[in-house]
Amino acid sequence: MTDDDHGIREKLTRQGEDAIGKLAQDLLENPLVHGAVARAFDAREKAVQAQEVAMGALNIPSAADLERLTRRLRSVSQRLEGIEDGVDRLDQRLGGLGVVAGLDARLTGIEGALEGVTRALQALRDDVADAPTHVPREQERLDVPAAAAAVSAAAPASKRRKPSKPRKPSKPRKPSKPRKPAASRTPAKG
Repeated sequence: MTDDDHGIREKLTRQGEDAIGKLAQDLLENPLVHGAVARAFDAREKAVQAQEVAMGALNIPSAADLERLTRRLRSVSQRLEGIEDGVDRLDQRLGGLGVVAGLDARLTGIEGALEGVTRALQALRDDVADAPTHVPREQERLDVPAAAAAVSAAAPASKRRKPSKPRKPSKPRKPSKPRKPAASRTPAKG
């Protein structure tokens, strides 16, 4: 092909594209065509909605439902992989430290010490149960007849109290005279 043929082809292509663009522009600006295209898009939207309702009534998932489910499944899968990676790293750290064997030995030692403390506490409890109970002096109850006999036996004869004589019944009192109120009293002149 020569440059002339190539130039003519580009020119024709350019003119064809311009003509098609102008035709499309004129068609879109035409109110009749514009209304028809708008109605076609509205009808398509209503058909999609009716299809989704019908599929929902039949319990059949739509393409949008499947896409949403696929995205959620990918998200859960990624999270699960992250958790598995974290568990693997933790397992490697614990395996590297040899913590499990050390913890078992330490736990066994603690259990032995705890058993020894339990035995010592039981021995103390047994010793305390066998010992007489000592009540503090502040909490002792005083036996009055026994205490009186002990006090009288311990006190010298000169300081012993003589039994008191029975009292005579007292005479009944005379009723007192009522007093006058302070405001009604008159001062004595003198």
